Amino acid sequence: MQEHRSTLAVRPGEVEEVAAALRATGSAARTVLVTGPVGTGKTAVLEQARWAVVQEGGRVLRLRWEVAEGPDGAAALVDVVCAALAKIFSDGRLPARIAEVRRMRALTTDPGGEIALLSALADVMTDAVQYVHFAIILDNVRSMPMRTACALGLLLRAFRPTGVPMVLAGRPMDPGQVAGAQLLATADLVLELQSLSSDAVGALIVRWLGRPVEPDLVTQISHALGPLAGSAGAVLSVLASLEECGALLELDGQVCLTVPEGGLRLSADIAELRRYGWPDTSPDASTVATAVALARLGAPQLESLYRTKSPDGLLDALGRRVEGLIRDRVVTVDADGRARFAVPALAAALRALPDRGGAQPPYAVVTRALADHLGAVVPDPGRPWPFGDVLARDPTPAETLPKRPTAPHGVQSERSGAVGHEGPAPYGADVPGALRESAVIGLRRSDHIGVLSLGEPMLACIEGSFGSHQSHSEVQGPLVFVARAWALMALHEHRSPHSEDADPRYRAALGRMPTAAGLAALGGAYGIGPVTPMTFGPAAAGYCVPDAGLGSGLVPSPAEVRLLAAAAGGDAEFQRARQELLHHTIDEAALHRLRNAAAYGDLAGALNAALGERYTRADESTAAQYQALLSDYLTGQWDSALSRARRIEARGQSDGVAGVAQPARALAAEIQLMRGQFGRARQWLELIPPSFVHPLVARVRLGVRYWSGQPDEALAGAWRDVRRAQESGLLAGVERVLLRIMSLTAGDSPETARDTLRHLEALHEEAASPMTHEAVLLGRGMVHGDADSALSAYHLVRQRVDLPLSVDCCQSLTDVGDDPSRWLAEAARSVHTLGMGRPVRSPLGAAAVRRNVSLPRRRTTSQGLSEQDVRLIGMVSEGSTNRQIAARLAWSEKTVEQRLSQLFQRTGRRSRVELAAAWLDGSLARQGLVPDAGLGSDGGD
Repeated sequence: MQEHRSTLAVRPGEVEEVAAALRATGSAARTVLVTGPVGTGKTAVLEQARWAVVQEGGRVLRLRWEVAEGPDGAAALVDVVCAALAKIFSDGRLPARIAEVRRMRALTTDPGGEIALLSALADVMTDAVQYVHFAIILDNVRSMPMRTACALGLLLRAFRPTGVPMVLAGRPMDPGQVAGAQLLATADLVLELQSLSSDAVGALIVRWLGRPVEPDLVTQISHALGPLAGSAGAVLSVLASLEECGALLELDGQVCLTVPEGGLRLSADIAELRRYGWPDTSPDASTVATAVALARLGAPQLESLYRTKSPDGLLDALGRRVEGLIRDRVVTVDADGRARFAVPALAAALRALPDRGGAQPPYAVVTRALADHLGAVVPDPGRPWPFGDVLARDPTPAETLPKRPTAPHGVQSERSGAVGHEGPAPYGADVPGALRESAVIGLRRSDHIGVLSLGEPMLACIEGSFGSHQSHSEVQGPLVFVARAWALMALHEHRSPHSEDADPRYRAALGRMPTAAGLAALGGAYGIGPVTPMTFGPAAAGYCVPDAGLGSGLVPSPAEVRLLAAAAGGDAEFQRARQELLHHTIDEAALHRLRNAAAYGDLAGALNAALGERYTRADESTAAQYQALLSDYLTGQWDSALSRARRIEARGQSDGVAGVAQPARALAAEIQLMRGQFGRARQWLELIPPSFVHPLVARVRLGVRYWSGQPDEALAGAWRDVRRAQESGLLAGVERVLLRIMSLTAGDSPETARDTLRHLEALHEEAASPMTHEAVLLGRGMVHGDADSALSAYHLVRQRVDLPLSVDCCQSLTDVGDDPSRWLAEAARSVHTLGMGRPVRSPLGAAAVRRNVSLPRRRTTSQGLSEQDVRLIGMVSEGSTNRQIAARLAWSEKTVEQRLSQLFQRTGRRSRVELAAAWLDGSLARQGLVPDAGLGSDGGD
């Protein structure tokens, strides 16, 4: 386990090279200098090589120059060498020789005497190695005092101890420095450790955690480290901080992050931060305090800092220290003149440091000075108010910051939500208009988190206005729009004010504004919170007609909300809602997309179909991520779909911004069910409350229970779920539940299958959606053996692009079609591509037997992965480099690259990290690249 949690997982070749140098004897003994940037693992390589040699019975002396007594130079070097030799020589003539050298050290006072002292030391070392072979390692030579380093260089150049191997390690040294030039000149071999490649970083993380990881985890850590992304030590430092704060979550067999990328930080230890943050110097306390101030300020504009004057000269000194941070490349300046840390993880770690500035934090001094300079100025509405980030992180300096002399403008602090931190009283007459303006800007910028952060000031305004003597006409219009915008963005994050864990204040506030309450209730139709009756009341003027000039066109009108909700219900209601769209029409193709989206709980897809170009897509929202997940599911990119589901789930558990995405859980469970991974399917399903009503969940509940050996309970529960969904008005998606019931009962209980088909036909009469039409055609193929209907369903499903359902169509056509071999072959290809397991393979195999058709042969290991391929993947999973693989397999490095490229193409993986993860989690086996018992095999857990 210790090896797994080490930088050495990706440097076995370098360890062996250093160990070989430590083992060398006689004339083969050499001096090796191990060098490389900070964090590349030089110390770890030395220690692991030393441990390997010691385990074999060898002697390796570690010289600790830090504990040398007396003055720097030859005396200090003699002190540490003699102390090390004395530990292994307790009798014979060597102790006397060592004591003699120590006496010479005590008597030497002039530079000429140092030469004689070094010569005597070299003789003792040469004599000692004849009795007991030993090697010497010396770490962190770059930090040695200059005189001591020069003495070491002179010892190795002029008085080289014969037969004593020495390995030095340290960061790259400037040849222009005397000590550095001498040490470089004495080395027989310079072993330079390169920064890790992205693939090697991924392999290191996998080995360190001991489990497969989400590819995004590697990417996020690399982004957070910036120029330190190739530093093994920095990577492990971030991982240690993640473990410390419990930010690593295992989902579906993969490790995910539960913190946003901005929350990734180095371990908050000041010594470690100095090591990774300042490449050339060790900062003093004032420089660290300045860095902490900048980190807590976010990304302040240097222009504001330099134009600010303080009577005590504090800002002048601060400016000089900031310039020093920029000169040391700790801080960079972007095109907008903002100071940003080159390593974002360093900034996050500095913000986590406890404040040591007494009653007033150091960054409060900076913000107070900036406030003195900017207090009388109202910033441009398009530019961020410079103190929002500070107030969001710590309210301590709040009293030092200026208030805006007018209502807040624009999106504050680069987020709409900071308006709640400054400005007039939250229920002042001018604030609702400012909130509306912020909401409009936030919607246009797709800043869904910013609009959500308007919630608290919105509540304060609503409570203040409804509890005051002001007339509703003065405040209600703007607040209604803000409430509708907030409700829309809450739905994008799969948060419903009607959920049990929701803040009841929002439910009460929205209840006073029917148009906002109706929009919030829309979530129930898309698997977001409970199903809630939608009441709009009399439509207020200005809100039924989309008006882009006032911003209301950015939010669906009440008529559009009715249409969005009706898409999940019956056709009659849907057509009535369609007729209410007085001011614009939606073409048939968009209406079909809308109803299909409703069947899968795809809010973003439904809004896009209904609003068209007016829809401002919030790409980072949960709804947008779920839409991408659904697309991956339908097109057969199931590994990608599962990855998205894990990220959505981890995000929902991170900081409370995102809500619970039950449809994402249902699709993840469905994929694992179809792959025969019943344990993982149950894990996803158990995250969904039993009381949750939605056809997506009902369908996967049926499958998991049935294939877990509870067929009767599964079918009874499925019918209960169907009734609950229909009673709640959720018809879209019920057809898929009924199709599964038919597929499970067609062989053993034909009467049940026929009854289910009749229920499906009745559902189609009521819903009349494109998907119920497909389901009826496919059901007739299953139950009545109607090949024409099954073929029509197949073409419709292929046109809509639904690969999982097309497999069902192929299975039905294998049973009833004129050319069963063709349909069986196509189904088998999809089964192999998707990695489907027993729930699909068993019925497909049974259909092949009934039609007396041979099962398509799967690729064997010799046709897929050769023995050398398996060895190659194994070494990649261990973190071996191309050079190490080439040495072990007797290939050239070019051959290794070619074979890896071929493996990437054959397995569909894009990098070494993805290839290693696919090998570890069994994805390659599901692709048919490893031995398999055939279509009828059990892919269960």
